[in-house]
Amino acid sequence: MTHDQLGFLDPADAEAHAFASAALAGLAAPRKTLPCQYFYDARGSALFERITETPEYYPTRTEAMILETHARAIAADTPWGAVLVEFGSGSSRKTEILLAALDGLSAYVPIDVSVSALEDARARLRRRFPRLDVHPIVGDFRADLTLPDGLAARPRLGFFPGSTIGNFAPPEATDLLRSMAARMGAGGRLVIGVDLLKDLSRLLPAYNDAGGITAAFNLNLLARANRELGADFDLAGFAHEAIFNAARGRIEMHLVSKRRQTVSLLGRHFDFHPGETIHTENSHKYSLDEFRGLARGAGWTPRRVWTDDHGLFSVHELVVEG
Repeated sequence: MTHDQLGFLDPADAEAHAFASAALAGLAAPRKTLPCQYFYDARGSALFERITETPEYYPTRTEAMILETHARAIAADTPWGAVLVEFGSGSSRKTEILLAALDGLSAYVPIDVSVSALEDARARLRRRFPRLDVHPIVGDFRADLTLPDGLAARPRLGFFPGSTIGNFAPPEATDLLRSMAARMGAGGRLVIGVDLLKDLSRLLPAYNDAGGITAAFNLNLLARANRELGADFDLAGFAHEAIFNAARGRIEMHLVSKRRQTVSLLGRHFDFHPGETIHTENSHKYSLDEFRGLARGAGWTPRRVWTDDHGLFSVHELVVEG
């Protein structure tokens, strides 16, 4: 990007610059994309919380049920004084289930790009767990992890719920899991939620709820580009679409152009033809054996796994041996 393209962006706002670079590169690609990590501004985070409450969206309540049922077993092997590190913590609602079972925890370190989500979570958790040290880190959970002073030498338990791992293609997921293994260190553990392959009659509605909340969540990515980058997307000119790509084993979310149109962003112009899409998110689904194999390839030793009675969702325990 040139200085003119950056224009009104605050030179100190690293997130705005990263968003601008990603948006320009994604819209210039042969198949247009926008990264799903930018869904989660304050409005996007609030919309996602509403999605989790819809009758169609099973992952959140199913994972919470699994955690509630098995929290004591999950916490049993956690050393006294350990640090719980959550990657992409969001509202930290499900984390409360684990925190209540982790009696000897010394600190909780939530990592998220949303400042508002971290602030809300810290205030709520301090009321419920007044003796717990909460150290939020604002940033991308894929970046190198530097724990606050006094916590670096403590045992680590990672938490990565919500099947966020499904947002990454398998090679990227392997790289991310390998990075997490390095950050947890020898003897470290990771508790990770993974959505399972299932009938499309259950899977597709979870990403296309009847109330249109997922559609609003997807379209908010364009609204955010308008608000923060000065783009001129006409939200009425795009429609939400969720499909299952059987060859890749994933749900894909797209924004479909309803007509021929041109969008301006930071001094550049991007043409759309009717039916052309912006690919905004993937959500890969796994069998239990597929995910355990993926984890082994990233340097983890799979141990226990917990599922619901209907086989909708899974929670895995992974360990770094040695």
